[in-house]
Amino acid sequence: MSTGSSDKAVIYCRVSSVAQLQKGHGIASQETRCREFARMKGYDVMQVFTDEAVSGGMIDRPGIRTMLGFLRAKRKTESLVVIIDDISRLARDIKAHLELRAAIADAGARLESPSVEFGEDSDSILVENLLASVSQHQRQKNAEQTRNRMRARASNGYWPFISCIGYRFVSKPGEGRVLVRDEPLASIIQEGLEGYASGRFQLQAEVKRFFQAHAAFPKDARGEVRNQYVSDILTKPLYAGYIEVPDWGVSMRKGKHEGLIDLQTFERIQQRIKAGAKQPARADVREDFPLRGSIACADCGKPLTSCWSTSKTGEKHPYYMCFAAGCARRGKSIRRERLEGAFKELLERLTPSPRLFELARAMFRDAWNQRDQHARAVAQTQEREAARIEKQISTLLDRIVDATSSSVVAAYEKRIAELERAKLLLDEQRQQVTPRAGTFDDLFELAMGFLASPSKIWEMGKLEYRKLVLQLTFADKLAWSPETGFRTPETTMPFKMLEALSSPNGGMAETEGFEPSRPFWGSAHLANECLQPLGHVSRPASDRRPV
Repeated sequence: MSTGSSDKAVIYCRVSSVAQLQKGHGIASQETRCREFARMKGYDVMQVFTDEAVSGGMIDRPGIRTMLGFLRAKRKTESLVVIIDDISRLARDIKAHLELRAAIADAGARLESPSVEFGEDSDSILVENLLASVSQHQRQKNAEQTRNRMRARASNGYWPFISCIGYRFVSKPGEGRVLVRDEPLASIIQEGLEGYASGRFQLQAEVKRFFQAHAAFPKDARGEVRNQYVSDILTKPLYAGYIEVPDWGVSMRKGKHEGLIDLQTFERIQQRIKAGAKQPARADVREDFPLRGSIACADCGKPLTSCWSTSKTGEKHPYYMCFAAGCARRGKSIRRERLEGAFKELLERLTPSPRLFELARAMFRDAWNQRDQHARAVAQTQEREAARIEKQISTLLDRIVDATSSSVVAAYEKRIAELERAKLLLDEQRQQVTPRAGTFDDLFELAMGFLASPSKIWEMGKLEYRKLVLQLTFADKLAWSPETGFRTPETTMPFKMLEALSSPNGGMAETEGFEPSRPFWGSAHLANECLQPLGHVSRPASDRRPV
């Protein structure tokens, strides 16, 4: 090949990160320097090939593939030169450099640069290989330093990776980039996590459908929420306000960001995931049939299904029915308006009288005050438990120093990690036993509103509200018989308490088919038992104000 002004040239530029596109070693600056070199050498630049945000350790790159194809197509008619700004722009790995160098030569071109002179003699090859090795070392050293800095950030409680759904980064003086809530996603995710922990959502598929219903939640090209998004959200300690990077040896620790849920809620979620689902979740449970899955056939005990039936005139009618094999009522339809009308009457009968409701409210308030006093006693016990765990950790650390077997050391390290996790959970529990901000009325406004009249919540019409009413009012499926209606329902603890408070002559109206009201027992104990399910009544994300 000749080396005169008849030579044609192509330019190859590469940057390994998006940030470099705007900095001194960006694509534009590389191209400018290469064009100046080509002009000095008298080369005619035919085309420029680029790879943006591509690692120098990779061989298979889009820009390289396109350039090699161009070189092969022109090799019979043109004497081509490939110009690079620096040897590191071609590759930052000795193996990748040698393979790309050979590929360019096989395509009928030669490599030139304003920074280094390429030659075929032994001295030139030695220098070239040394420069390629130095470039590789720099890449590996940069990666090592970056990883160490990120590990140090994680060890100090800062999230060092890209932000997760529901969070965004803000810069804080003296701290750098810190995660903060990203509304409205943060509230949507918070409601999904709390819903799964409390049992409002029985399966991860239900959490996915909840996220899917919100236009603000990110979706893939098909408009669906990815299963991996749901799995990450349910299993990342990040959403509980903690940092953990096991691959870097960073055990779980309190983060510098605000969690969307507390650690106890996170642990309940992990327990539910480990235990597995207890009931199926259906994608076809819609506003058309809100009672589907919650009403059972009184004869066989199987859940009623539902469907739309088309009459001879073409008009559609909604029905519930039993399809269980061997059931005497198999295939016999029940009009939707009859069943749902009876259910609405049942909810209305569960509504307490104003006098009874005020009595219950007073009891709940007393129970709340008792819990507050009890919490102070528990705090002292937890302090002693924390000291005991700390002593255990210290003892195990001493044993690790004396241990000679790697298996024994690994067992000690595993036990230490378990104790540290238990200590974190205990620390959070100690913080939560302190008196909460706000009055009883502020904290339980929504819950008491629900207890006062569940039928009003039902009449709002939204499917998620109606499913919440079912889960918080009834402890099991309702049995329905076309002849006698609903059988005695198994209600949740708050409604059991109201039933216990009611008298045969007044208070709460007796439901047809209900067992007589049992005598009231242990009011303080029962009120305390009721506080926990009431605490699960949370305002939906769509109704929340951003934090």
